Amino acid sequence: MVIEMKLRFYGDPVLRQKSEKITAFNNELHDIIEEMATIMYKEDGAGLAAPQVGLNKQIFIEDDNSGTGWKAFINPEITYFSEEKDVAEEGCLSIPDIFENVERSKTIRLTYQTADGIRHDEEISGYLARIIQHETDHLNGVLFIDHISTIKRRLLKKRLDAIKEKAKEVYKNAG
Repeated sequence: MVIEMKLRFYGDPVLRQKSEKITAFNNELHDIIEEMATIMYKEDGAGLAAPQVGLNKQIFIEDDNSGTGWKAFINPEITYFSEEKDVAEEGCLSIPDIFENVERSKTIRLTYQTADGIRHDEEISGYLARIIQHETDHLNGVLFIDHISTIKRRLLKKRLDAIKEKAKEVYKNAG
């Protein structure tokens, strides 16, 4: 089965939905993950969550540039957030050309499954922990701009509205 995936942008309702758990670990899932990796690299992202390509599924992929390539996370759940925080600039493929400082936990504990259904429980720190928090947020309908101050969001309103309008045109023209 071929699933056509296209990057979704701010304003698309799928980005605000809570994603559904994956129960079938099969060839279709592997195909979805491979296509997501293709899109992530084409768009020059560090991560990509299924809602960003219109799928309401608990999947994200990441490549933290550690040299190990991309990795898929299925049904991820962050079970621990360290009190020690870090602030760094984040962006999002679904909110192009907007970058803001976001506070995240430096260390997290994550349970997830691989594409073959194998369960893992890991403690993760640094840049990878930031990516995972960002992508897990997507699976819960949360965007990185939800973590910035109301004042900063107000300052970004015109740019966010422009992204929303552009997205409407793209979807309308796509049929």
